[in-house]
Amino acid sequence: MLLSNKVVLITGGAGLNGLGFATALQMASHGALVAIMDLESAEPAKAAAQLGTEHLGVVASVTDKAAVDRAVNQVLEKFGRIDILVNNAGITQPRKTVDITGADYDAVLDVSLRGTLLCSQAVIPAMERQRSGSIICISSVSAQRGGGILGGPHYSAAKAGVLGLARAMARELGPVGVRVNCITPGLIGTDIIKGKLTEEKKAEIAETVPLGRLGDPKDIAGACIFLGSDLSAYCTGVTLDVNGGMLIH
Repeated sequence: MLLSNKVVLITGGAGLNGLGFATALQMASHGALVAIMDLESAEPAKAAAQLGTEHLGVVASVTDKAAVDRAVNQVLEKFGRIDILVNNAGITQPRKTVDITGADYDAVLDVSLRGTLLCSQAVIPAMERQRSGSIICISSVSAQRGGGILGGPHYSAAKAGVLGLARAMARELGPVGVRVNCITPGLIGTDIIKGKLTEEKKAEIAETVPLGRLGDPKDIAGACIFLGSDLSAYCTGVTLDVNGGMLIH
């Protein structure tokens, strides 16, 4: 098993049809001890229990530094270490540029970008003490291609910010053995697109993807396992495209 006895913290991981929970399932199957961080309304403890009694659910909004710090301390108290952080939490909004309000901007940037910073800040001291760790940041193909299918320009900006933040952290933390990498998913079949795209539209989009289909949460989970495990021991500052070839450049 690729992640035996590794402790993983996944943010925004309680949604059973989302990228985070798919990653939690696959990482647990590879021997990881998993902590799921999410909002109280998402019931992270209930989601973690589906993985097994040895796993943990903790409550925090990734935008609240004090709550994030408390949640990370809970993980450290239970498991003694954190080996992998998956910065998965994010929200999107379909907006045109001129329609983006200040509240829209704050909501999207706070969860995707500020949340990535706050959660990384919370785990970095433990990883520095261990002189090892892997931080995986979930960005988006929309950060690279200039807009997505569902998210507005502020979503693209937030996810582009994640790429820059991750690369800067990779340079800073490399000397202490902490790796930081990004995944840029294409359009993935999760609850975030439910009711927003017709089956005809999905088929139309799939025709533009070289692999001929939309992504599955398991596709992202597999990439997370690679970046979290020793298979990627010499990878840091990497942007790993997982989009079926949607962005070949």
